[in-house]
Amino acid sequence: MVSGTHRPSYIHISTQAIVNNYLKIKGQLPKGTQVHAVIKANAYGHGALPVAKALCEADVDGFCVAISDEALELRANDISRPILILGVTPVEDAPLLAQKQVSVTVSSLHYLKEAYNRLGDSPTHPLNVHLKVDTGMGRIGLRHAEDLQPLVNFIASHPSAFKLEGIFTHFATADNLSNWETDVFESQAHRFQNIVTALDFSQLPNQPVCHYSNSAMCLWHPEMTLDWARLGIAMYGLNTTNDAMALPYDLEPALSLTSTIIYVKKLSAHETISYGATYTTSQEEWIATLPIGYADGCPRQLTGYTVLVDGHECPIVGRVCMDQLMIRLPKYYPEGTPVTFIGRSKDKVNRVEDMAKHCDTIPHEITCGFSNRLPLYYY
Repeated sequence: MVSGTHRPSYIHISTQAIVNNYLKIKGQLPKGTQVHAVIKANAYGHGALPVAKALCEADVDGFCVAISDEALELRANDISRPILILGVTPVEDAPLLAQKQVSVTVSSLHYLKEAYNRLGDSPTHPLNVHLKVDTGMGRIGLRHAEDLQPLVNFIASHPSAFKLEGIFTHFATADNLSNWETDVFESQAHRFQNIVTALDFSQLPNQPVCHYSNSAMCLWHPEMTLDWARLGIAMYGLNTTNDAMALPYDLEPALSLTSTIIYVKKLSAHETISYGATYTTSQEEWIATLPIGYADGCPRQLTGYTVLVDGHECPIVGRVCMDQLMIRLPKYYPEGTPVTFIGRSKDKVNRVEDMAKHCDTIPHEITCGFSNRLPLYYY
């Protein structure tokens, strides 16, 4: 999909806001904690390369991504900081990832054996490994110390091929308030600590780092942070709980989304708008068309969401189309008038969280959903 640089709908990103959030959150964690910036999914829609480069200038400790391609893109663009791939990687990639000094997540002895068959005893660099523990998320990872110990032993017996760099887990409910969800969170933390304590690392040449803190942990449970933290959505200035829990301190939202009125008309009462004729004017109304739609990442659920025009709240009326949508204006505004979906317009502010709540989802899905047809501009 091409980027729509000849169309007046676009995203602005403040890399300085991202850096400021990273440094502010890191400053609240125990001294010596390494904070690895999570820039998977194109930095949650904020642009992985510009974000990574800005964070490198701020002396970021490292990065986390989801897939091999994301890590290799960083290396191809001279990003030399440590990189951990959080998801499963094809074992065929093991030699390349070892050569590029990219760390991989491992959840099975079979993977290690197959990787060893490809690496041999004298690779240029050993493959850096983080073992994944499933403490209650139900995704990848081993659940018991007795299942993990053979992996530790295999790595220890092949020191030229592998280095056990870390061991980690991921919380399912660190950003929730209910007693049940708090119990699940605390149970996961205790289970991880018990598993790590039960493992024998004595045959390794190093002590692996332990990590389980995500954005929610960094914000609301900073004292529980272990050797590393993995900082994701909060680094972009967003509240992972969608305001269910108030942020403990202010963060700077990094992303704004703006479009422009490209057509405006006055409709009489009882006229219908958009597919399905789901909206009918109740009186004479000024209706503006904007060049943005669900192909750009504005979901059809946005009907009724209020965008900002000259500080006025203007609802989206009718169904969101693939490439366009319509809004109701309080009065006539000319073509070329800017329209704020996310960001500030005079004394009014629309946040990613507001859009997410309207769509009954989370901020992550909103920003990750913006397509590359929307150009990103940095400041």
